[in-house]
Amino acid sequence: MAKTAKSSSGAGGAGGASGHGGTSGPTTAATVALLRAGVAFTPHAYQHNDAATDFGAEAAAALSIEPGRVFKTLMVETDKGLAIGIVSVSSMLDVKALAGVLGAKRASMADKAVAERKSGYVVGGISPFGQKTPLPTVLDALALDYPTIYVSGGRRGFDVEVAPADLLSVTGGITAVIRR
Repeated sequence: MAKTAKSSSGAGGAGGASGHGGTSGPTTAATVALLRAGVAFTPHAYQHNDAATDFGAEAAAALSIEPGRVFKTLMVETDKGLAIGIVSVSSMLDVKALAGVLGAKRASMADKAVAERKSGYVVGGISPFGQKTPLPTVLDALALDYPTIYVSGGRRGFDVEVAPADLLSVTGGITAVIRR
C-alpha cells in the first residue's frame, strides 16, 4: 500500500491526487483527510457506469477484488442522532445492531438528501473520511479479517484502500458486528 509521501500525477477526476504515491486518483475531501492524518492509503479510480445502482458491486468488479473487501458507508438516523455504519457490500447493515452499539433504541436509514448534506458527498460516493459533519462511526468487525479494505474515496468511481485500524483511527470509530 502506498505511504503518504511523494506526489503522483492525477487521473480520473478534477485535480490529480497527490502526496500519497501509488495509483492516481482525484483529490477529494477524503484523500485530503487521509493525507492530513498521515495514514497510508492507495487510491483506486475506475470508470463508473451511470446506470449502476449497486455501487459496491460495481467497484469490486471494476477493481477485480473480492466483494467482501469492499465496504459501503451508510448513514443512519437513530433516536440519539445521525451515525455511520460501514459494512461489506456482500452484507446488509443490521440497523438494530448498530442502534444497540450506539446505545440507541431505534435506527433507520437516513434520508438520501440528509446523507448527502451531512456528508458532503453524493450517495454511492459517501466516504467515511472527510465528511462535512463528523459522526459516530461503527465499522463491521468483518473488516478486521483483512489487512486492507476498500471504501469510497469521496465520489462514484473512486475507492481508497486502507487498513481497518487506520480507518478507525481517522474516523474515531469502533468495531462491532453490525451486519446480517
